[in-house]
Amino acid sequence: MSTGPGKRGFAARPSSPDAWIKASDGQLSRAADATAFTARLTIDVTPELRGQIKIAAFGRGVTVAEMLRELLAREFPLSPGDPS
Repeated sequence: MSTGPGKRGFAARPSSPDAWIKASDGQLSRAADATAFTARLTIDVTPELRGQIKIAAFGRGVTVAEMLRELLAREFPLSPGDPS
């Protein structure tokens, strides 16, 4: 089965990199509730590192997702010109 002309496939990317990166970005700020919008990010880690991450999250009383969201927000803060 093929898609017709002009139809985007399941994994098709928008025409420009900016459109692709911001495709699902609404007008939400980083402070918005995480349940309002989330985007899935998949990374490959060793089983040992996965275990260390899970133990650290458990020890802090948070989920792995919460802990990693906070870590990524600290590591990659918004720049002054970035939309919020």
